[in-house]
Amino acid sequence: MPEQTARKVLVTQRFFDPESLAYLRSQGCEVHIAELAEGQGDGDLSQEQLLALLVDVDAWIVGHAWITAELLAQLPRLQVIARRGVGYERVDVDAVRSSGKVATIAVGGNDASVADHALAMMLALGRRLGDSKARMVSGDWAIALGSDLYGKTVGIIGLGRIGRGVAKRLAGFDARVLAYSPHPDWNYGREAGVTYVDLTTLLVESDYVTLHAPLQDGTRFLIDALALSRMKSTAVLINTARGGLVDDRALLEALLDETIAGAGLDVFLSETDPTYRATTEALLALPNVVATPHSGASTHEGLQRTNLIAAQCAVAVLDGATPPASCVIADGRGHGAGGQ
Repeated sequence: MPEQTARKVLVTQRFFDPESLAYLRSQGCEVHIAELAEGQGDGDLSQEQLLALLVDVDAWIVGHAWITAELLAQLPRLQVIARRGVGYERVDVDAVRSSGKVATIAVGGNDASVADHALAMMLALGRRLGDSKARMVSGDWAIALGSDLYGKTVGIIGLGRIGRGVAKRLAGFDARVLAYSPHPDWNYGREAGVTYVDLTTLLVESDYVTLHAPLQDGTRFLIDALALSRMKSTAVLINTARGGLVDDRALLEALLDETIAGAGLDVFLSETDPTYRATTEALLALPNVVATPHSGASTHEGLQRTNLIAAQCAVAVLDGATPPASCVIADGRGHGAGGQ
């Protein structure tokens, strides 16, 4: 590589592995990893804190921070925002384009990790793992009967990369797999043994309903009180996608009223709306809820994969090249403030 001025890369996520760090340095990058307080994520940083970190940075590897037009306008040197993840509802893609910058996501890096997590939640709820341990700790060793995942009907809402990973894993359980998607891939359905149905049919017939859809205007509160009322009283809801897909208050009522049997939750509305904090706390207190702190993608292997993809996307842009098309969510080079 020709000698050049070091390109500054800022990482505002935890668990950035040595291999990805070494890759960036091998590409002539000077890497700075933000020091975050215990329990703090980059989504908790104020715009003033972000600006102080980003003022002389060329590339930013980011997690959950809000990428706004106001922020980007004050960062003329910044060329690329590389999300270590696949959701990008916190990225103002129009502002990225108009500012002449590039934004990318780490497609394919954490699909397997999240699919594994969804299956783990199904098994934990069916076999009452959390409830059984709590009883044993209190001295009650009576057997609590659980339910098999084997042979059950599982409804997958959103059949993209992660949803297909879940379907593939369910084949080992001889499960009947239903899917709801606005754009059915009939060839895939036939090959994978997945039956596409409408949303109501999926809710009515499934023993497990698992969400793998993006959060958009048309999917917000996709699972509301009406949707929950259509599910079996023995059914379980799994959400490892986005909190806004489910009306958490309606879910709490459905669990308390025994409208459904349980829920596995990796995401919550309170992550973006603090008025739902009390609802989240009430959900966490229920014995038929298995919960994790938005950690479905957070395995050593999954983060190594997404770290490297984000790093490769950042380097591609700094080199004047184009990252893989599936990773690019906005490219304003030549069209916005940074263009000719």
